[in-house]
Amino acid sequence: MDTSRRIFIMQATALALTSPALTWASTSRYPNKAVRFHIPYAPGAATDTLGRLAAEVYSKTLGQPFVVENKGGAGSVIGTNLLAASAPDGYAIGMVDSAFTINPGLRGKDLPYDTFKDFAPISLMATAPFVMVVHPSVPATDIASFLALAKEKPGELAYGSAGVGSAPHLAGAQLQQQANINIQHIPYRGGGTVFTDLLGGQFEFAFGTVPTLNPHIKDGRLRAIAVTSAQRVQSLPDVPTFAEAGLPGVDTSPIFGIVAPAGVPADIIAQLSSTLAQSVQHGALHQKLTDRGFTPIGSTPEQFEQRIHEEVAKWTELIQKGGFKAE
Repeated sequence: MDTSRRIFIMQATALALTSPALTWASTSRYPNKAVRFHIPYAPGAATDTLGRLAAEVYSKTLGQPFVVENKGGAGSVIGTNLLAASAPDGYAIGMVDSAFTINPGLRGKDLPYDTFKDFAPISLMATAPFVMVVHPSVPATDIASFLALAKEKPGELAYGSAGVGSAPHLAGAQLQQQANINIQHIPYRGGGTVFTDLLGGQFEFAFGTVPTLNPHIKDGRLRAIAVTSAQRVQSLPDVPTFAEAGLPGVDTSPIFGIVAPAGVPADIIAQLSSTLAQSVQHGALHQKLTDRGFTPIGSTPEQFEQRIHEEVAKWTELIQKGGFKAE
């Protein structure tokens, strides 16, 4: 091979190796470094548990660490706002729950981010129906007898929640509005001691997720009255739904999903969504969620976006009707 041809080949090879197309291809694999996984609560909450399960699936499937970062406060607003402000490159995603759809109606203009414009939905991971429970001292075994008692003693039956605008509070508000009864709400600052006080008989009833309350129901320390899901819960087959009891509007079922900052490339969103959905629907996550009392979903981004809009509309109407304000 003559010298001029050898030089030409070397130049062509160097050009190819430094061309934009090849450079993009060599660096476009996602993810090629650690991803921050935001959870807007302290460790230990249900949202934290599900977030860590999702992060584990992503890490194992995509081959890079998904590092959980907990940042609680202001009913999830602080941590969620940090996610909204993150770079839209796919290296920051996060877990959200029902507070994400309640806060627009509860906080209005005080919310530092736009729920619809500042986030890209990835997938609705799961839902968790609430179960309404009463202390054993309460002489009610079903919805009918509970409503009769509430009407006999207006304003005397009380329920605790993690605070004004929390999902358990709004479940009680749904019950009050649907059944036209007068019940008392006791807001706590966080949910840590709500069920401790209920078990101690400090108030009469409460709403909580099935995974949280099922152990107390099984050991007889609390009595299950009804569940908020459309169908009966597998782990509580003898407990009717509110719809069966004639109150279909009592349907609070917390949602747990994953979002990214708005602007993350569509192919990354699709990859994250399909990875989670496969595990939730058919893989390792499905049984883990079911065993813990959650309902596995694993939606598409479009389905999750639609659910967010529906939930925001529902909660905003309820909050405005009840005149609730953020604490």
